[in-house]
Amino acid sequence: MNDRGESDKSVVPEKQPNKRDAMAPRAEAVEGRDLTEGKSPQQNACRTQSRESAHSALEAIRKAAKADKKMRFTALLHHIYNIEALTEAFYKLKRKAAAGVDGETWHHYEERLAENLQDLSERVRSGAYRAKPVKRVYILKSDGRQRPLGVPALEDKIVQKAASEILNAIYEADFIGFSYGFRPGRSQHNALDALYVGFMKRRVNWVLDADIRDFFGSLNREWLIKFIEHRIGDKRVVRLIQKWLNAGVLEDGKRIHSDSGTVQGGNISPILANIYLHYVFDLWTQQWRSRYASSDVIVVRFCDDFIVGFHYKRDAERYLEELKARLAKFKLELHPEKTRLIEFGRFVNDARKRRGLGKPETFNFLGFRHMCGVRKDGIFTVLRQTVKKRMHAKLKEVKAELKRRMHMPIKDVGRWLRSVVAGHFNYYGVPTNGKQLNNFRHQIIRYWHQTLKRRSQRTRITWARMYQLADRWLPAASIKHPYPLERFGVKT
Repeated sequence: MNDRGESDKSVVPEKQPNKRDAMAPRAEAVEGRDLTEGKSPQQNACRTQSRESAHSALEAIRKAAKADKKMRFTALLHHIYNIEALTEAFYKLKRKAAAGVDGETWHHYEERLAENLQDLSERVRSGAYRAKPVKRVYILKSDGRQRPLGVPALEDKIVQKAASEILNAIYEADFIGFSYGFRPGRSQHNALDALYVGFMKRRVNWVLDADIRDFFGSLNREWLIKFIEHRIGDKRVVRLIQKWLNAGVLEDGKRIHSDSGTVQGGNISPILANIYLHYVFDLWTQQWRSRYASSDVIVVRFCDDFIVGFHYKRDAERYLEELKARLAKFKLELHPEKTRLIEFGRFVNDARKRRGLGKPETFNFLGFRHMCGVRKDGIFTVLRQTVKKRMHAKLKEVKAELKRRMHMPIKDVGRWLRSVVAGHFNYYGVPTNGKQLNNFRHQIIRYWHQTLKRRSQRTRITWARMYQLADRWLPAASIKHPYPLERFGVKT
């Protein structure tokens, strides 16, 4: 349908039942889709007729994109300024998220939600909507450096969320199986599973551990718009995206404009990053693998972090050189300190012993250190442990917060620590990481003990009492995830 309610058969096909298809192109065994976990927003049960209608529209777009990979969608804006779509986008935002430059909070906006969204819808429809500059904030990275993030204004978040739903519906039909970052029904653990299975099932001896330098700051906007226009023929939607890209950043009261990059932190940034890397990296890598690889090549990408495994070193070296040239064409480059070609895989231990070399090198990916190991029965396995810098950064953060909460009731601190420890175990609780989980819990107990002793000079908290508190409030270290070969086989 176009904005006047007239039918547009080239864009949206006849209304279809609200069912989910397997949307991704067929992928090899180590790159399967997760269809059993992490439902997309479109799968939720509709509570109103309007939501059912909005979901059906998304499903129609999704099916049209899947049926014709060359279709350009020429009438999409009405799906974004639709009141039901904006309402759903609003309720998907974090209630306690920081306010942007306008100071508007989620709860204050909700007080007059119907009026606010009606006004927002009209501004988007008429073209009067203007994107506000993004407020710059910094978060501490595990290496001690600060990562810049952007906090958009609340209305920008709402419209971006509605737009990202449309873009996801279209581009999920195009994205390749080895791309895992910020996609519906996919997570870091899906990427980790795929990587593990690739090492266990494919002939991999060399690993390219690569990272794109300042990807979100270096992304070329002209190329991004060209990539978007491959699928999006609605110029109003393209202009909307350009408004967000050109809104600028507000830092220390000064508005800063840039000709490149997209602000990391906005609701629209993940899908834009995936679109850019789909054309720059994914399609090219898939083509390179089929044309030039002499043997097995495995690929796993999570946003701008990716791992590529090779059987032969000559393939790895050729790929690395051609990848540098490919990225340079699109104004990107590999980080020289974070990009390495190392020997890693099932057959590497024996090969290095014959050459009189030591243990294979390790690499970090998605918070885990990956190492070549051997099970008790002598079979090769990939050992995964929490990256020490990540764990130390988290413990430092917890220690500072414990100091701030020093005089709060023990039960309140205990509840908070329980959520922190449980969250850590839920992510890092993978097989072979039990020792690090226990170490994390022990350090939490030690910091809590130190904090309790400082509450008063008369306080005497024995270790026996401390362990009683820990057993009451902190979950025991436990493995939360099955072996990848078990879970990955079920999901694919």
